[in-house]
Amino acid sequence: MGQDVKRPSGHQGSGSRCIALVGPFQSGKTTLLEAILARTGAIPKAGSVDHGTSVGDASPEARHHKMGVGLSAATTTFMGENYTFIDCPGSIEFAHDMRAALPPVDAAVVVCEADERKLPQLQIVLRELEDLGIPRFLFLNKIDKASKRVRETLATLQPASRIPLVLRQIPIWNGDLIAGFVDLALERAFVYREHKASEVIDLKGGDLDREKEARFSMLEKLADHDDALLEQLLEDIQPPRDAVFDDLAHELREGQICPVLLGSAARENGVLRLMKALRHEAPGIEATAKRLDVAGSKEALAYVFKTMHLQHGGKLSLARVLTGRFDDAAAVQASSGEAGKISGILAVTGAHDSKRPSAEAGEIVAFGKLDAVKTGDTLTTAKAHPPLLAGLAPAAPALALALAAGDRKDDVKLGQALIKLNEEDPSLAIVHNAQTHDTVLWGQGEMHLRVALERLHDRFGINVNSHPPAIGYQETIRKPITQRGRHKKQSGGHGQFGDVVLEIRPMPRGSGFAFVDKIVGGAVPRNYIGAVEDGVRDGLARGPLGFPVIDVQATLTDGSYHSVDSSDQAFRTASRVGVAEALPQCQPVLLEPIHLVEIVCPSEATAKINAILSARRGQILGFDTREGWTGWDCVRAMMPEAEIGDLIVELRSATAGAGSFTRQFDRMAEVTGRAADQIVAAHRDAA
Repeated sequence: MGQDVKRPSGHQGSGSRCIALVGPFQSGKTTLLEAILARTGAIPKAGSVDHGTSVGDASPEARHHKMGVGLSAATTTFMGENYTFIDCPGSIEFAHDMRAALPPVDAAVVVCEADERKLPQLQIVLRELEDLGIPRFLFLNKIDKASKRVRETLATLQPASRIPLVLRQIPIWNGDLIAGFVDLALERAFVYREHKASEVIDLKGGDLDREKEARFSMLEKLADHDDALLEQLLEDIQPPRDAVFDDLAHELREGQICPVLLGSAARENGVLRLMKALRHEAPGIEATAKRLDVAGSKEALAYVFKTMHLQHGGKLSLARVLTGRFDDAAAVQASSGEAGKISGILAVTGAHDSKRPSAEAGEIVAFGKLDAVKTGDTLTTAKAHPPLLAGLAPAAPALALALAAGDRKDDVKLGQALIKLNEEDPSLAIVHNAQTHDTVLWGQGEMHLRVALERLHDRFGINVNSHPPAIGYQETIRKPITQRGRHKKQSGGHGQFGDVVLEIRPMPRGSGFAFVDKIVGGAVPRNYIGAVEDGVRDGLARGPLGFPVIDVQATLTDGSYHSVDSSDQAFRTASRVGVAEALPQCQPVLLEPIHLVEIVCPSEATAKINAILSARRGQILGFDTREGWTGWDCVRAMMPEAEIGDLIVELRSATAGAGSFTRQFDRMAEVTGRAADQIVAAHRDAA
């Protein structure tokens, strides 16, 4: 690769460096991690995602689907310094892992390719980094398969970034194939050699002219933030090479530029140049501690970015040490207010780990058995609780499944397993439906939930039956009625007697339920009035159409009692009977829940989204540009809950995996005609 240029002012070598590998789905992040580990000697040979031999994506679910479904960490040494890489999943359905891992990293390598369809996904990733102020390189992967010129590709990708994408390298072409690259900062040319270090060659002819033009363009962008460099360019003075590298390092760390490097992870091309750029230009733990406002802390601080439950090893909390040192068996306080004691410190690389006595600032380790600690917590060895360094609100869930253990004896086991899955992945949500008594698992999409079910089976040994959750249909009435309810039973000894007269009438939508007592003269004794109300509620729990009845007022106007045979239970039963007999005569009508849905999507997909909403009985309220997002729209619509169930599947298909939505209950609306008949019939069949 040529002699390394010494740049002491730009190089930060204290502590282990932590770099996130992020980017759109299937852009080659795990393959790049393999190439880095192989080229730096951490592993003898790069593994393969397709063959299930990679260090990253080592879980059974990732192996099975050949995609990242959770983050992986791997550590290596390059030129005498330690680097930990966090390989983050690219699918938006598993983005919470990436969001949790980003706050403590020193820099990120955004892996992407020359594919316009992935531009919205790239923009989502870059926005996360921009909002957190994380320095970032862009690694243009699969350059050997590129069909466009690099400058065209860069022009296509630029709208995804709010800061300039600065080309650090240009390709050397051999006909229609890319044979190598020119490093514009180093002013050297390299020819790729597959799975080997590139070979330095001399530049001549057209390649030399292209290099001069591209280098000047790079310097112009750097000069936007460096007056001295601008003056040198205006006076046609070649700036010193060390000064150029210092500018690249400074502007990267200040978030003023995003350098772009080229390569092919599968062929291990461009990997060492990437590593040298990280070594000389990426900041270290001191800058990260400063960004997180903990620089200079006298106490040991660490940030937990992932929780794992091992089948036989208990709970592990993956954390980066930001300041100080953590020793095994140390007592720690968490920002959540919880306390614990470290039981084992592990150095983690992919699926492998090894014990160690302590962890220093900059290092990533797994702390054992901190049962009360959760993802996003800050840990300290001090007695006072540390500050919360990052807020990790998961994205709104988009798809749900109702779950039940295949074997009833596994019910408790299923509940415990779901709690552990939720600790590992807070973007899952578990809701118990009081109306249907279902346990409902919410997730970010179809693959997200599929992986959760696979983990329940593979890791916890639970077979789960699943089905779409019940829709929250209800019913109401249109017509008032007065109805007597009577319960009389004689079976030896004390009998049962309760007698009520109820006036049942509809109320305005959204009113709920009201009970009015108009008894005079003691026709129903006061001590039974509460039982009457309970009986009415019992009767409204399931109406003639099979659903809970709402927006009804029940007025107790008259009744009678027996001094011996009357009881709370008798009046409760009489009231329930009265309501059950009254409701079919009140013109019952079916109600379905309507939600306000807000969809965010790339602008070119807006027409498709409108068509999808219309086909799902959505009432489109309008759309506007998404605030702060170039090339994105926000579409608002009213939609029946029944039509939202698998909306995210169609939405992701129409937006190349980038679209998402939120929803909020708005109101209950009448369903009539054939649609109502079908819903009622399906409910009866299911029952």
